[in-house]
Amino acid sequence: MAVIRSVIRGVGAYLPKRIVTNADMAKIVDTTDEWIVERSGIRQRHIAADDELTSTLGIAACHQALVRAGIDPVDIDLVVCATATPDRTFPSTAVRIQSALGVTKGAAFDVQAVCSGFVYALAVADNFIRTGQSVRALVVGAETFSRILDWTDRSTCVLFGDGAGAVVLEAQPQHGTRDDRGILTTLLRSDGRFEDLLYVDGGPGSTKTVGHLRMNGREVFRHAVQKISGVIEEALVATGFTADEVDLFIPHQANVRILDGIGKKLGVDPKKIMKTLEKHGNTSAASIPLALNQAFEEHRIHEGSIVLMEAMGGGFTWGAALARW
Repeated sequence: MAVIRSVIRGVGAYLPKRIVTNADMAKIVDTTDEWIVERSGIRQRHIAADDELTSTLGIAACHQALVRAGIDPVDIDLVVCATATPDRTFPSTAVRIQSALGVTKGAAFDVQAVCSGFVYALAVADNFIRTGQSVRALVVGAETFSRILDWTDRSTCVLFGDGAGAVVLEAQPQHGTRDDRGILTTLLRSDGRFEDLLYVDGGPGSTKTVGHLRMNGREVFRHAVQKISGVIEEALVATGFTADEVDLFIPHQANVRILDGIGKKLGVDPKKIMKTLEKHGNTSAASIPLALNQAFEEHRIHEGSIVLMEAMGGGFTWGAALARW
């Protein structure tokens, strides 16, 4: 039976020029390179310049994705931006990206699921395409997490960075089998009972301030391995694939111990797990498309590759998406 799939036509990314190493962090807070690497695997992160907004990063990533896809902005009819650090409370960062790129039709809006944001945005755009409401969509994850960090809290400020990544999706007819190209399944989950384990202590409706990120790292780690492994297994069951058949796992880049824990639990070859957090840190909703872009540039994915993306973020929110490149 013929179906419409969301095929990934292009991918792009943008990282701010300023790089802050662990040695630089040691000048700001009581920490060391060894302490950070041992607990997270991170050695450096990119930090946005004062004149760079979340939309600035997102625009650059989207532009590269469009060029690689060979698609003109006027042919895009949906822009979904995943971000927890919007330029403004409103309008959405997506409409600012839409305007800057010259996209003049369809809709543009933000999705807020923190580190799971890109998977959520991908699922939303995929559903728009599969139901015929959109033909070509831009899905972007863009963050300036440096703006919501408490730079005196060594347990959190050393972990995060800024960046953006994007993909262009296009509706294409497929046969409705596991051999199809495009997004084969998306699974989204959340559980608000765990809000206090990872959150920002401010907001316009509560404190009238932006606030700072707060995290119980030990508890987040414990939940992450369990919840992400579970949703990955669900995605594999839903599509009939095994972990061995997946060519590349592209997880949210939060902590190397989480990535290793998930890989071990699922029996995944470590060589199949994309890791970029050493140079990027945790870029929240931008981490998966940034890693996807790096995998593309390193020729680790090609037409026909089976790619599994997964993440967990504050809320808790978590989810997975499986696609054939």
